[in-house]
Amino acid sequence: MKSRHKRIAIIVAGIALLAIAATLLLQSFQSNLVFFFSPTEVIQGKSPNQGNFRVGGLVVEGSVKRDGTKVAFQITDTANSMNVIFTGILPDLFKEGKGVVAQGTQGADGVFVADQVLAKHDENYMPPEAADALEKAQQYNANKAAGEDK
Repeated sequence: MKSRHKRIAIIVAGIALLAIAATLLLQSFQSNLVFFFSPTEVIQGKSPNQGNFRVGGLVVEGSVKRDGTKVAFQITDTANSMNVIFTGILPDLFKEGKGVVAQGTQGADGVFVADQVLAKHDENYMPPEAADALEKAQQYNANKAAGEDK
């Protein structure tokens, strides 16, 4: 084999290895990607039918039901509410009327089964996605009320 052919073979092998590494990296990144949705978006069917995603909003007052480590509650974006079930220990800052983000999957019955619950960490903080979702829901409610008054 000539040295020219060896160089070409090394270059082709290097490009092939680089392509394989890039493919593996992108697949890993995509499998760990988790999107955020508001309860309204989930009810409208904008969330994935399978796979993990996050849903956030405010915990509805009086909706928290505890049974050992299993907790059922509702979250709202002020326009719509949805049921969430979580098995495990909730964060200390989890309270009714406060912001929360839950990560998990939606069951066939429409109940969101969370495997992780995140609560806000101080009085002034709310995850940007949850704050945006609440703001959009409030605008939707205001537009809806204005339309009903006509």
